Amino acid sequence: MATAVKRSPVAAGGTSAPSPWLRTLSWCVLLIVWQLASMAANTDTLPSPAQVFHRLWVDTASGELPYHLAVTLLRVAVSFALAMLIGVSLGIVMGRCPRVDMASDGMVLLALNTPALIVIILCYVWLGLTEVAAILAVVINKVPMVTITVREGARAVDRQLLEVAEAYRLPLPRVVRRIYLPQLLPYVIAAARSGLSLIWKIVLVVELLGRSSGMGFKLATFFQFFDVTSILAYTLAFVAVVLVVEGLLMRPLDRYAARWQV
Repeated sequence: MATAVKRSPVAAGGTSAPSPWLRTLSWCVLLIVWQLASMAANTDTLPSPAQVFHRLWVDTASGELPYHLAVTLLRVAVSFALAMLIGVSLGIVMGRCPRVDMASDGMVLLALNTPALIVIILCYVWLGLTEVAAILAVVINKVPMVTITVREGARAVDRQLLEVAEAYRLPLPRVVRRIYLPQLLPYVIAAARSGLSLIWKIVLVVELLGRSSGMGFKLATFFQFFDVTSILAYTLAFVAVVLVVEGLLMRPLDRYAARWQV
């Protein structure tokens, strides 16, 4: 009689979960190395962690840092939502319709390989230094990556399952919910994670070149005065938000999307 065998993570082909203390230890080592390097350099261009955290606290208490951070996050959210909506829609159509794929593939590859800086400059030249131009530049840079990723997901959908659903005349909403989305969702989440990491960076460049608010604008101002302490303080605040979004939103979504494979 067969007996159930409980597999360990290692036996299942994975590795045991690393201790969270390892991550904490790595951050501590980084702070120690940073402090020692600052003491050795003894210059304003490499401030100590205490100086950076003090500046972070002062600008946060004054409200200046939260304001510019909120402006940047709003631009990221709007750009991300628009890019995902357009990219997912286009990717599904290209993945399911070979003729559309053939007609659009060249344009998508062209957009994918066009440097982000060129797109930003052209949007500002054509539309002026406006919020619309800033958002559009980010969306244009993000859409091709999402489109290509989702297109591969649409191509990988099991056609036999679709044929079975068609044979049993299942309603379209049920087909989409039960067959199409579970197979496509991991690709959408992958596109969202990679795209979000790109959008953070592009938004900063957009703000640096043509906006009068946001984290990119403040970093450009600090650069003009060689204020490395403020640059590092604002960078830490921005990175902290990115890590929170990754840990509380993107990773849970990734696990949720992969649950059907278990």
